[in-house]
Amino acid sequence: MENCLKCEDNEWPNQEKTMCIEKHIEFLSYEDDSITLAFIIIYIVLFIMAAVILGIFISFQDTPVVKANNRNLSFILLVSIKLSFLSVFLFLGQPTDITCMLRQTSFGISFCIAVSCVLAKTIMVCISFKATKPGSPWRKWVGVKVANVLVFICSLIQCLISVIWLVISPPYVEHNIHSEPGKIIIQCNEGSVVAFYIVLSYMGLLASVSFIVAFLARTLPDSFNEAKYITFSMLLFCSVWITMIPAYLSTKGKYMVAVEIFAIISSSSGLLFCIFLPKCYIILFKPEMNTKQYLLGKSNT
Repeated sequence: MENCLKCEDNEWPNQEKTMCIEKHIEFLSYEDDSITLAFIIIYIVLFIMAAVILGIFISFQDTPVVKANNRNLSFILLVSIKLSFLSVFLFLGQPTDITCMLRQTSFGISFCIAVSCVLAKTIMVCISFKATKPGSPWRKWVGVKVANVLVFICSLIQCLISVIWLVISPPYVEHNIHSEPGKIIIQCNEGSVVAFYIVLSYMGLLASVSFIVAFLARTLPDSFNEAKYITFSMLLFCSVWITMIPAYLSTKGKYMVAVEIFAIISSSSGLLFCIFLPKCYIILFKPEMNTKQYLLGKSNT
């Protein structure tokens, strides 16, 4: 008791209470961390698959399956999915002020572009079907401009939210020394929690609207059956993020970051596989279905 000494903030006492030892620093490290290695492997596989699918769509861009329902939207969607996969690297390694500011805004904007493309594709499915009827007033809305304007406006709103967030209260690095005994958790403080949840809520709003519209349009004829795949992708997307929020709030340290990375990878994969794999299957293995006559024939039945 005569020699009582309080340990520094970066230290804590050993079990015998005879000396101070340094606390363990925790973050998703590139060295000796199996979680980080698993995420890198998954990222590489999915990024290559997205690149291959994009290459297939570019190679067969003049075929009916690719041209159906705006091929430019498909290209933008694929690129945004690749960017969302790429944003995973901002969550790995020791956080810095720059990566903290970029990680949430980058994935938020890339996801918003992707979901905006899905929403535009869903709306164009409905408009295209209505425009097939003789004398339909919907024919003037069929075209690239409507879809591009919709994607631009929806994405611009998310960009403005992110800019306001970074200007008013940007994320920053903090050393959490009180959360867990014996550990210093290097993590990103979101700065404004309200802005963080506004970004997620806006993305969820777009996904919900896409799901509702696609669900209502799921019974359209086969040549417009992309609505069915969009319904599945949006259902998966919404389910992942709804379950992510309580899991995110109930975890600490690097596992909190791992939960968000898992949500990003899972939802991006859902968009990639549900929307594009059926088309790739037709392009590569069912070329007889990739004809204008087949699509017109299916739409008339």
